[in-house]
Amino acid sequence: MCALFGGKRDVSLIQGLNRELMGDIITQQASIYKIKLQETPTNIYGEASQGKYFDGPFLFDCLLSKEDQQYPIDVEGVKYKRGIKFAFFRDDLVEKNVLLEVGDVIMYENRYYGVESTVENQYFVGKNPNYPNEKNPLNPGLEDFGSSISIVCRTYYIPADKLNISPNPERF
Repeated sequence: MCALFGGKRDVSLIQGLNRELMGDIITQQASIYKIKLQETPTNIYGEASQGKYFDGPFLFDCLLSKEDQQYPIDVEGVKYKRGIKFAFFRDDLVEKNVLLEVGDVIMYENRYYGVESTVENQYFVGKNPNYPNEKNPLNPGLEDFGSSISIVCRTYYIPADKLNISPNPERF
């Protein structure tokens, strides 16, 4: 006896449907800027006081869920605050060799959002192929079933003047 659903053919079908759905129907895109840790100098407190350096942008299709805008007031005046949850198709990220991490920046609608957490727990048929558990003589080959579908990032708004990134070409 072996698993009936979630094999390579089923995973291939789901991948094709996701690509078509996200690229041709939903058509939301966001740019990812990967932080260059080796090139970003830090002080003794681990802060990047001279600014951060980024690779990118890398453009990806995504699904997103926006929180409501907030305008908190503090001693500096009125601020703008908004979080967005971005969901990227994992296979697209793997193909372009982009690993989303805390500290990366996502640009959406000419606004910047810092990645505060990433979650990868949406599996096709609920099965993570990287963890087939123990060998089971009644159900061999479990590592060939299931697939990791998406990577979801929770983000926070970052004012553009806090970054060394410009969405527009520089003018001379």
